[in-house]
Amino acid sequence: MINNDVEQAHISPAKDYHDPPPSPLFEHDELTKWSFYRAIIVEFVATLLFLYTTISTIIGHKSQIDPNSGGDKCGGVGLLGISWAVGGMIFVLVYCTAGISGEFF
Repeated sequence: MINNDVEQAHISPAKDYHDPPPSPLFEHDELTKWSFYRAIIVEFVATLLFLYTTISTIIGHKSQIDPNSGGDKCGGVGLLGISWAVGGMIFVLVYCTAGISGEFF
């Protein structure tokens, strides 16, 4: 024998709210606002800083462990140092740019 009370518990009642209509992906009024261009500039600068830090950490690690250029095999930041540099840079850039670009607020 199947209990009908349990089966009816999974039926959701009618919604007591209304979903807002979908907003367009791109609005033409956005091109006239300074905040749009400021967000583009900030994202561009943050991307450049991220790439600079990541690539310079990797190049620095490679040059510090190269025995041909006087480096030590145990020198450099290592893979853990590279991952800390990448993760730390992501944290700093998200923290600094989130209020301007509006990604997380």
